[in-house]
Amino acid sequence: MDNNAKILVVDDEDRIRRLIRMYLEREGYEVHEAEDGEKGLELALENYYELILLDLMLPGIDGVEVCKQLRESKETPVIMLTAKGEESNRVEGFEVGTDDYIVKPFSPREVVLRVKALLRRSTTNKMANTDNSSKDVIEFPHLYIDNDAHKVSADGKDVGLTPKEYELLHFLAKAPNKVFDREQLLKEVWNYEFFGDLRTVDTHVKRLREKLSKVSEDAAKMIVTVWGVGYKFEVAND
Repeated sequence: MDNNAKILVVDDEDRIRRLIRMYLEREGYEVHEAEDGEKGLELALENYYELILLDLMLPGIDGVEVCKQLRESKETPVIMLTAKGEESNRVEGFEVGTDDYIVKPFSPREVVLRVKALLRRSTTNKMANTDNSSKDVIEFPHLYIDNDAHKVSADGKDVGLTPKEYELLHFLAKAPNKVFDREQLLKEVWNYEFFGDLRTVDTHVKRLREKLSKVSEDAAKMIVTVWGVGYKFEVAND
């Protein structure tokens, strides 16, 4: 893992920014701060960050809008910081591309663990992209997943996915026609065993389908809802 990673913390509470910064700098990360959504978005667009910690409720532009505008040009991993009473807003955050969320009040150690987990996946992506001898590939008639490069294409066109969207698609595609319930997906893809909103899975599936459908309706239809149970990656038996 890259312990020199640059991380942006966007929160209007100075105390929270200082607390997160202290714990992340102890791990060797370079931390930048923004106190509102406008400044956070400006920094995120003008600079390269390996990860962004983004408060949901911000003065001016809120976290959902920041993430929405960021996703128009960048796939930087985002962890949303939310209060307990903001559940519906949290779901909206997932719909615009948030990769994970942490509920306030939180343990600083939990923040560090979540950051490390997301950065680990991003670092794997970078290392894979330097290797041209990709062999870990999943291929179907309308979908191609290169796991060495962490790239997805549908009907020959690239599909830009966030780290969590990619993980979800890859996990389902590794086991064609197998049904997974939401609890299984939360555990396997999000590593949530004792907490986690089941709608997290639903919003990511919805967003994943939307991104695939913009390129290939056939690829999007491969992610099938099994009503009352969960989801599966359906492959026709020709």
